[in-house]
Amino acid sequence: MQPDELILRLQQKDEKAFERLYTLYSESIFGVINSVLHDTEASEEVLQDVFIKVWDNCESYSSKKGRFFTWLLNIARNAAIDKTRSKSFKNQKKNLTQEYFVDILENKNSFSTKVDAIGIKKYIKKIGEDCKKVIDLLFFKGYTQKEASEELEIPLGTIKTRNRLCINKLRAILVK
Repeated sequence: MQPDELILRLQQKDEKAFERLYTLYSESIFGVINSVLHDTEASEEVLQDVFIKVWDNCESYSSKKGRFFTWLLNIARNAAIDKTRSKSFKNQKKNLTQEYFVDILENKNSFSTKVDAIGIKKYIKKIGEDCKKVIDLLFFKGYTQKEASEELEIPLGTIKTRNRLCINKLRAILVK
């Protein structure tokens, strides 16, 4: 059965089509979710939530707006980001330092991940303590700028400025 036919049957609430689509896409979607969460158990939970959303909202998909996989990918990415912003997920990750996340990146077997992570630890050490804290919260723990402001007890404008300055520092270091 062709994917277009499966999607049409899914939109008619055909459970067999749903099962087939789950089999086709669940592994890829899990990978996307896990790349955001770095937590297998939480990723499996979000994966299930994503496919429940797909079942509940399948009639909103239109091939005129884009490919099914892209639609599914956007649902998964948004669900994973929502999970990182949840209070329970943040509390679970609060005791972890940026060094923990750097080590995760450096130990991955994926080639693209290794390329992205080459030497990142030494660069983060060069940018200063204020930058470390901001980058840890915004990029490694998924905090919004407002949440980082509250966590560090500094004004939102200061977070925005530090974020921009820290990214510029990293760029300058990497260009050298």
